[in-house]
Amino acid sequence: MRLLIFGLGYTASRIAGAVRAGGGAVAGTTRDGRGDSLRFEDAAAVRRWIGGATHILSSVPPGEGHDPVLDAYGEALAATGAKLAYLSSTGVYGDVGGAWVDESAPIGTGRRKARSEADAAWLKRGARVFRLPGIYGPGRSPLDKMREGTAHRVLAGGQVFSRIHVDDIVSGVLAGLDADAGAYNLADDLPAGRNAVIEYAAALLGLAPPPLVALEALSPTAQGFYAENRRVANGKAKRVLGWRPHYPTYRFGLRALNATTSPKMASTPPEIAKADQR
Repeated sequence: MRLLIFGLGYTASRIAGAVRAGGGAVAGTTRDGRGDSLRFEDAAAVRRWIGGATHILSSVPPGEGHDPVLDAYGEALAATGAKLAYLSSTGVYGDVGGAWVDESAPIGTGRRKARSEADAAWLKRGARVFRLPGIYGPGRSPLDKMREGTAHRVLAGGQVFSRIHVDDIVSGVLAGLDADAGAYNLADDLPAGRNAVIEYAAALLGLAPPPLVALEALSPTAQGFYAENRRVANGKAKRVLGWRPHYPTYRFGLRALNATTSPKMASTPPEIAKADQR
């Protein structure tokens, strides 16, 4: 495999590491060319990689009404024989009142208009589009927010959303890079409200749950997040890609993360045991 990744962020960097660990060659772009990455604006170097890549993955989010990667390198991508892939968002489904959504659900009805347009543009080019919900993992989880004192609970009624551990995104993308073109939801098996997840993280750390905050006290962007309510189905990825999340619920994922930073916990607190039975 010769993989070119546009945008070496949190998730894409872990995908790059997994491909390299498997013996593949990887190049990735950044805006500043940090480390050994390609500078996104270095068109000659990027086009050389496009021409020699077997697979190309974009994790670059869209701007207003445009996709930076397609704008800059669309012609070169159209001419390559490489298999294309794109990291999208389950936000393209918008609000469905807490119902389950799969890849057959319409997109473009929510607040993520630019993301929906980019999602559709990559699908039109024959890409494998991986739609991702809330991402958590090492250094980026409710456990970290609890330790930092920045976690909060929100008075947001019955709002529910899906999430996924970053390592499960890596395994899903690797399973799908050679799959048929199309959209694939990569999400865990247990959608849940934010408050339940925060409370579970607090219990793991032996801390009191953080205070409840009124929805109106949040920023407009955060309020927009709570205005959407959905459960994301992952059946297609399981059937077609043979993928299974290693962390099928946030409880598995948070316990694993906590074990790497708090190995001293030898027994399960009563509140954790009760939660795991629900």
